[in-house]
Amino acid sequence: MRSDSSLSAGPRGTPVDRASPSRSTGRGAGVALMLGSGLSNQTGASVAALAFPVLGPLGVVAVRQWVAAVVLGAVGRPRLRDFTAAQWRPVLGLALVFAAMNLSLYEAIERIGLGLAVTLEFLGPLAVALAGSRRRVDLVAAVVAAGAVVVLTRPTPSTDYPGIGLALLAAACWACYILLNRTVGARLPGLEGSAAAAAVSGALYLPVGAWVLWHHPPTAAAFGSALAAGVLSSAVPFLTDLLALRRVPAHFFGVFMSVNPVFAALAGVAVLGQRLDALAWIAIALIVGANAAATTLTAGSG
Repeated sequence: MRSDSSLSAGPRGTPVDRASPSRSTGRGAGVALMLGSGLSNQTGASVAALAFPVLGPLGVVAVRQWVAAVVLGAVGRPRLRDFTAAQWRPVLGLALVFAAMNLSLYEAIERIGLGLAVTLEFLGPLAVALAGSRRRVDLVAAVVAAGAVVVLTRPTPSTDYPGIGLALLAAACWACYILLNRTVGARLPGLEGSAAAAAVSGALYLPVGAWVLWHHPPTAAAFGSALAAGVLSSAVPFLTDLLALRRVPAHFFGVFMSVNPVFAALAGVAVLGQRLDALAWIAIALIVGANAAATTLTAGSG
């Protein structure tokens, strides 16, 4: 019997076998979707930072969740009354993870800095990659990518234990996000599951978000930055990740998430005029090489 990596959701959530001559094409599309997700996510993160001085991390995350709920609701049009209990369970779990993931990371960055926070957060997808793979090449690619992420982000020691705890919470959320998003994609047709999860997550942020905006009235620039971040860092990745996880195994997705620190570093070069030293470029090359090897060998074994 095939593993669920060869299945996707058909009409009304019925599993459809994707194992066919077009399997490599599907995986290629999955890689393209993951690249688009990472690029959009990190671009949105740089835009979101512009709103931090006015709205703070909590206000920005609240606006992001609302934007994601509106955009995905309009696209997915979930028929909530038709959901079964088996479909609602992963949707509600994904909504809670979605609500906690970005906030815990942003709060961790404020406490312990970007480098350490990003490195600790990557433990989530790395754990999925290591736990889900039975091939040596996947394990080697994951370990190489993880080591390169450490070199690229250069984490410094911190005694801010709440900040470290928040970063580890973000890591756990990211791991759960990968697994739950895949389950939602298998149990619900189209984008209905993602749209429903985004709607629930947005509703959870209504009280606290309204309180933040009331006490910290946003400027037009700050609110616009938060709205853009909602599209780029929430709505687009949430959609593309769901579609990607219908095409690639969860452990491969976990390895490929190492492109996010690369995009973050490159965004710093392009947007903020930052410079990368030779060691950082070597780390980027290792991450790209590890993902290229995993992609090529995974496709070849299919």
